[in-house]
Amino acid sequence: MSLSSHDLVEEFPGQAEQIRDLAAADLHFSNAVAAYTEVNREVLRIESEMEPASDEYLETLKKKRLRHLDEIHEKLLRQRHTGT
Repeated sequence: MSLSSHDLVEEFPGQAEQIRDLAAADLHFSNAVAAYTEVNREVLRIESEMEPASDEYLETLKKKRLRHLDEIHEKLLRQRHTGT
């Protein structure tokens, strides 16, 4: 099975600079990026069988990753439309 890395630059192609700039300017956004990255790394370790976990725990992590991703996406959209 081929695993996707789910890096933010993969999730939001062409927006790497916007993500970097917004993370530097907005502490809340920076924290959301850090939280997403941390959860994503744990999911990848479990999926690649480097770290054992139950299916339930993995699904919980994936939902948490998605919530962080949604928050990041909302902020990117808001920033694009309002410049804030």
